[in-house]
Amino acid sequence: MQLAKITGTVTATAKDAQLVGQKLLLADLVDGYGTVLTAAQVAVDTIGAGPGDLVIVTTGSAARMGQGLSTLPIDLTIIAIVDRVSLT
Repeated sequence: MQLAKITGTVTATAKDAQLVGQKLLLADLVDGYGTVLTAAQVAVDTIGAGPGDLVIVTTGSAARMGQGLSTLPIDLTIIAIVDRVSLT
């Protein structure tokens, strides 16, 4: 799992039929301080996140483990909205 900051939405009218109805968001992978590590990744949103939210994403085959996602052609899924990050 990784932290990410949602920076926008993605609209794709022509897409794989299995992605119809899926909300796509643009996410920057970040570290605990908010420094961008990897910019502009497209993620499937399963929890209702939006621009400006700090979220937890999962990648690779784990991205398809959420309910109803097992057959989707995805490799990045938003699985939580972060309330707080505490660094010591």
